[in-house]
Amino acid sequence: MAKASARHILVDNEEQCASLKKEIEDGADFAEIAKTHSSCPSGRSGGDLGEFGPGQMVKEFDEVVFSGDLNTVHGPVKTQFGYHLLEITSRED
Repeated sequence: MAKASARHILVDNEEQCASLKKEIEDGADFAEIAKTHSSCPSGRSGGDLGEFGPGQMVKEFDEVVFSGDLNTVHGPVKTQFGYHLLEITSRED
């Protein structure tokens, strides 16, 4: 069965999400941005979500995590929780 590990940053609006993505692309540390800005409890651990399989996260996550490029910041991704930046750290098919 497929498995992936990822980390994310959750914020309330698309504009903030896009702004944080630019900061990361310009060299800011993903984990530090997550600790400072993410409204998800995982922010305290740098946004780390651990390992999970298909269907364990919301559909929008699955679509990115199980098809996107590794070690790339994806987003903004809109879910019912808000706007996310996702970084896929590993994946096994």
